[in-house]
Amino acid sequence: MFDKITKFMDEKLSTPMAKLAEQRHLRAIRDGIIATLPLIIISSMFMVIAFLPNSMPQEWTFTQFIMENQARILMPYRVSMYIMTLYAVFGIGYSLSVSYDLDGLTGGILSELAFMLTIIPKSMPVITESITNLASSNQELSNYISDLPQGFVLPMGSLGSSGMFIGILVSFFAVEIYRFTQKSGFKISMPEQVPSSVARSFEALTPTAIVLIVISIITMFIGIDLHKIISNLVSPLIKATDTLPSVIIVIVLSQFFWSFGIHGWSIVGSLARPLWLVLLESNTTAFVNGSEIVNTAAEPFYQWFVMIGGSGATLGLAILFTFRSKSTYGKALGKTAIVPSIFNINEPMIFGAPIVLNPVLIIPFIIAPLLNGIIAWIATSLGLVNHVVASAPWTLPGPIGAFLACGNDWRAAVLSVILILLSVAIYYPFFRMYDKKLLEEESED
Repeated sequence: MFDKITKFMDEKLSTPMAKLAEQRHLRAIRDGIIATLPLIIISSMFMVIAFLPNSMPQEWTFTQFIMENQARILMPYRVSMYIMTLYAVFGIGYSLSVSYDLDGLTGGILSELAFMLTIIPKSMPVITESITNLASSNQELSNYISDLPQGFVLPMGSLGSSGMFIGILVSFFAVEIYRFTQKSGFKISMPEQVPSSVARSFEALTPTAIVLIVISIITMFIGIDLHKIISNLVSPLIKATDTLPSVIIVIVLSQFFWSFGIHGWSIVGSLARPLWLVLLESNTTAFVNGSEIVNTAAEPFYQWFVMIGGSGATLGLAILFTFRSKSTYGKALGKTAIVPSIFNINEPMIFGAPIVLNPVLIIPFIIAPLLNGIIAWIATSLGLVNHVVASAPWTLPGPIGAFLACGNDWRAAVLSVILILLSVAIYYPFFRMYDKKLLEEESED
């Protein structure tokens, strides 16, 4: 029976899912967003530092220093994660261009141009003479006016997660225009003697003109608000992503594919990561502004409460192999896998046990993260732990990562420990059966 299921998965699902994960547009989204992860992780740590006073004694000199300089400490976050779409768009355009064997740099720049053209600059109101006269007798008002920017300003919110989906779409548009001009020959070609960098610049004139004119007409002359339209379209999808049924579906699909050797998290993440980033950035912005945080199922939620030790919450299994195994192979595997598992690297466990195509271990491999996700969702929804607001480095041990991701909430670290113990309990009966089998095989040899 299990052999038939394995054959079906390999023939009917494995190849189509692998092709889906490598579809050039989905891969471009994945590559572009993953390229922003260093910015997101490092800037998240600045945010964590800025709000350390919330969990430290107020009388400490260090605490007072942070409170006095909080705005400056948050500035790196505001020009990195807060406007992450600005960076992701370049990566998406670059990756998609390279997949077409086009110049990645040109594709990235064209995508950036297309995205920026969707954001209409706002003109600051003119300071009238009556306001100036009023300010002359009010020093506070005078200081406020002097600090106001002049001319045109860009709404920074559109550069962040709220602009992610329009950024993805216009990146595709820009690169496809670039591809069309290159393949059709509708471009300015230079002699071979001209340096390649100069030749590329002239070849990019035609797609640049098309992208600039078309999007400018739509947004700045006709006045169509693309950001509002796309926001209205994807808003139900974002809300659906932040539900318990969605969390359950994501976990089950990811683990199901992994069980048959397909990188489930890569497939699911390619589709869901833009939505997860919107949820995370919304939480982060609310946290910085002191507003209510409402989203639960951002990607760090899965990282620190569901997949503790890696996909399948395999830290629990690694602990069992290390301290409870009676077979020689199990003991050796435990010693090899326990340290990587603590730092969320579980390939030694997945392929060493192995879990893939193992009918005994597949069951807890799916059940453990599923129960972790349900319990963590309930705990977060009830306010027993804070919502995730930061993306901590994924190689941190679970409790530490959970503490940082939830804005220095010690309860998140406690919940992480509880979930690790739960995964140990879930894996235990299946581990005993499998270890007994290994011991019997070793005795026969």
